[in-house]
Amino acid sequence: MIRKLIRRILGTGSAAGNAVAPDIYEKSAHGILLDDVSNNAIRVTQTLQQAGFKAFIVGGAVRDLLLQHRPKDFDVATNATPEEVKRLFRRAFIIGRRFQIVHVMFGQDLIEVTTFRGASTDEAPKDAHGRVLRDNTFGEQHEDAERRDFTVNAMYYDPSREQVLDYHGGMKDIRSKTLRIIGVPEARYREDPVRMLRVVRFAAKLGFSIAAPTRSPIKVMAPLINNVPAARVFDEMLKLLMSGHAMACLQQLRKQGLHHGLLPLLDVVLEQPLGERFVALALNNTDQRVREGKTVSPGFLFASLLWHQVLERWEAYKAAGEAPIPALHLAADDVLDGQTEQLAIQRRIATDMRDIWAMQPRFERRVGKSPYKLLEHPRLRAGYDFLLLRCASGEIESELGEWWTDFMAADGPQREALLTRKPGETDKPAAKRRRRRSGRGRGRGGADGATEGSGEGGTE
Repeated sequence: MIRKLIRRILGTGSAAGNAVAPDIYEKSAHGILLDDVSNNAIRVTQTLQQAGFKAFIVGGAVRDLLLQHRPKDFDVATNATPEEVKRLFRRAFIIGRRFQIVHVMFGQDLIEVTTFRGASTDEAPKDAHGRVLRDNTFGEQHEDAERRDFTVNAMYYDPSREQVLDYHGGMKDIRSKTLRIIGVPEARYREDPVRMLRVVRFAAKLGFSIAAPTRSPIKVMAPLINNVPAARVFDEMLKLLMSGHAMACLQQLRKQGLHHGLLPLLDVVLEQPLGERFVALALNNTDQRVREGKTVSPGFLFASLLWHQVLERWEAYKAAGEAPIPALHLAADDVLDGQTEQLAIQRRIATDMRDIWAMQPRFERRVGKSPYKLLEHPRLRAGYDFLLLRCASGEIESELGEWWTDFMAADGPQREALLTRKPGETDKPAAKRRRRRSGRGRGRGGADGATEGSGEGGTE
């Protein structure tokens, strides 16, 4: 009995990946505090348990709680079927084709509830490359643990008992900061190639190393990503870029050979000094905003990543005799058409990208009514932040960004004075007056405080 208790506390004595009985960690060993757990997630587990079902918080939330990070969301796993879960909650909706899940709503808070998945069978529909297309096989908890992707994501937390159940040595990998896939890596990647992108995202986000057996097949199997529906790849890329560690993720993508087909010509861009600096500035600003809990615009992100492809085509069209504005639209069409096939960029996001790109030559018109008209553009802040990135990267002279910073902060007479200033000229007195009135001019003409080169990405 004492040895069994020691095994449960220390997590020793079971073979990772093979044991049916989990290692059980009590509160003294795992250190999770109930105050850090979503009240709605606890409510879901309690409701299911009171109805006679098993229910646990599972996956990334448990991992993050163990790492003392704030979980982004909370998922619950149970032995209740989707229909049984739905009957227990007033606002519950069954979704999913590949595997049915239930969304339980509490106001704006969503708790995702999944039924324990059974062992994968050969009868599950697959495509020609082995990717599982549909699998609604339910099973036992230990089978569900084996179906999860990484050991650190396969632990179950019971809030009522304050216990963590670990079937695959996840606690050990948490402590050694190692990312390890469950099962045979080649088979797991073939079942769902998106797991290769998830390896990269989690390794960069958590600062974990990738275990050699998990890492080694990726470069060979990377082309399997091309068989995944473009919408799924786009969703995963969004998670990657908005993880708070976007630059590290892109570097990992390149290192593992996964970027081909996702962001074509990314190698070329990152090998050019201006392109590398531009992308680095955009992603670092995005990472900073994510870490500060601020919103991020997907349109601004993708507009930044693809800008140098647009720029290259824009120059080519102008060299062929096209006028600047039509040439820019043609370049945008080329780039978006090519990327839509790979990433299924949503129409709303593509529209934002076009707006940001189309504003850039308009910033160069600093005469007459043109600047005033641009102030009324609903995406002005995004276009302005993009302009500042171009200045900061060295693509264009910083004087243009400084002029627009002054113009957006100025009052009527100051704006008229700026319109008479020739490019490259400075107006020290006007700058001094602007500093004295910095609290008064903001927000005029749709600028909404855009007086600093923050690269905020058009968040609204």
